[in-house]
Amino acid sequence: MLVDENGLVLKQASAEYPLSVPRPMWSEQNPEDWWKGVSKCLSEIDEPAIDAIGVTGQMHGAVFLDSNEMVVRPAILWNDQRTTAECRQIDDTVGPDRVKQLTCNPPLTGFQVPKVLWLRNNEPDEFRRVRTVLLPKDYIRFKLSGVMATDVSDASGTGVFDVANRKWSSEMLAALNLSQDLFPPCLESFQVSARTPEGVPVVAGGGDQAAAAVGTGAVEPGVLSVSLGTSGVVFTAIEAPEYDLSGSAHTFCHANGKWHAMGVMLSCGGSLRWFRDSVFRAGGYDEIASIAARSDPGCDGLTFLPYLTGERCPHNDPYARASFAGISLAHGIEHLSRSVFEGVSFGLLGCLRLLKNLGAEANELRVTSGGAKSRFWVQMLADIFQKPCVTLEADEGPAFGAALLAGVGIGIWPDTVNACKAVVRIAERFEPHAVDYSAAYSRFTALYPRMQGWG
Repeated sequence: MLVDENGLVLKQASAEYPLSVPRPMWSEQNPEDWWKGVSKCLSEIDEPAIDAIGVTGQMHGAVFLDSNEMVVRPAILWNDQRTTAECRQIDDTVGPDRVKQLTCNPPLTGFQVPKVLWLRNNEPDEFRRVRTVLLPKDYIRFKLSGVMATDVSDASGTGVFDVANRKWSSEMLAALNLSQDLFPPCLESFQVSARTPEGVPVVAGGGDQAAAAVGTGAVEPGVLSVSLGTSGVVFTAIEAPEYDLSGSAHTFCHANGKWHAMGVMLSCGGSLRWFRDSVFRAGGYDEIASIAARSDPGCDGLTFLPYLTGERCPHNDPYARASFAGISLAHGIEHLSRSVFEGVSFGLLGCLRLLKNLGAEANELRVTSGGAKSRFWVQMLADIFQKPCVTLEADEGPAFGAALLAGVGIGIWPDTVNACKAVVRIAERFEPHAVDYSAAYSRFTALYPRMQGWG
């Protein structure tokens, strides 16, 4: 994406690359495919006078490089689930409470360091060859510049980063018998990390969620970002590194030099896609919303629990299950349709309530990603959250935020707050209506405990 100093998107390009699932629960990609995709996009954009480059990408993945800076094996991705034993190993070695004290998060199968331990435990010959472990976006930085580095927001999701003090945790690394030399130097997201052979500054950038939040303006307290993608993310800047004792919400370093808290629902838009493909079968999302609007709020007692693939927030439970509850002969397709929208929205509200315990404030919700195109859904969120919801002119995701970080890095704006005030523009505002969802939300929150053990 090419962005000018006024925040206008001048050019865009994209490329696809394959995903490999060599075994159940595994998820891998070839880092060279990412680089081919980036090279293709740069060629299409074809801009000779670039002032700076910001990088962002999928978080948590593990790219293993040898002493010749060559890829040792396919990258293990964020959604790979092979590392359950390694997460237990981390908790058993360090202690679950101490892990959260040091990193502000529990060890999760998606995080990077459990993947490093898995390699050591299961592919020792390959592990002995490894000299450096990079996150996905940092491999692109390396290919652009020859420099190995990372940023604090992405490093926060490795599992060995001292989030409170914004540095690698020597205690975690020592306990796990991992050398700090495996991991690259870590910078703030807006610092220049390298230069291309042509001399173009490459700014440190951020993980996809932190960069996306910069693109929405969620860089100061009170502004909340709600991403309605396949998964759902409730994201807020916080002033101190408070963390969730249950491990259901994440506290990471933010790209603004402070911290952020976020709750991640695994099946947000994914619930609607499942409903469209498996139940509705007769149209698209706009038609589902149009039919859902025929039902009254609360769906006459019908409740949908959206845990189709387990859940992370507000319940950190990989075995959680979805359900429709309270169905009667009086219910039709309009009730089923609306209950999916409501169930997902209630799940997001649960995320927000958890984040409030960490100091989150919510004066306004910036709604982004595919679901933001549904005026029906955004108005429902305003009514359920009882907060104004806005959509944005430039809803371009993490790439837009990475471009803003690049601008901050070379002094176009003094900091991320001023960058966002200068270029993040509201497209439409939705004020909350006086709709009472309290009974429906009570049914929703009561349903999960009753469903435990059904997995």
